[in-house]
Amino acid sequence: MDHPLLQNWEQKAKEKQKANKQFLQKLQTKKGKGVEKLLPGLHEEAFSHIDCLQCAGCCKTISPRFKTPDIKRISKHLGLKESVFIETYLRLDEDGDYVVKRTPCPFLGSDNYCSIYEVRPGDCENYPYTDSYDFFKRPNTTYLNSTICPAVYFVLEKLKAVIR
Repeated sequence: MDHPLLQNWEQKAKEKQKANKQFLQKLQTKKGKGVEKLLPGLHEEAFSHIDCLQCAGCCKTISPRFKTPDIKRISKHLGLKESVFIETYLRLDEDGDYVVKRTPCPFLGSDNYCSIYEVRPGDCENYPYTDSYDFFKRPNTTYLNSTICPAVYFVLEKLKAVIR
């Protein structure tokens, strides 16, 4: 993480959590004004400075949702019956979604590589949503993610510099 913006990003993200939440809520009122067009470029810029394998904050602290197609695909990959996969690795959360029983993710290796990367859940594949409209659509999730993922923090800070 070689960009000055990323120095001590975890501490800065926690300190700016309230302001970031307010900023994201403000962005929701700017629908149609083209803000989302900035995301792909900012996403690319963020990941030119960030190596997920050096962090793996998402895999260490939060769980993706495991939707039915994910469960089918991963169970088959692991050679397990779906019911055994669910019983071994998953639980239902308060929203009724399947998530991992504990963190860090049981598929995360000590080297921060994912043992099921080729068949990982869709939520993992799309995380951290810094290149899609979901970034704005779910402000509560995004501001929380800014304390988990340096890319989310980076994109938020860059957006704040552009949009006043």
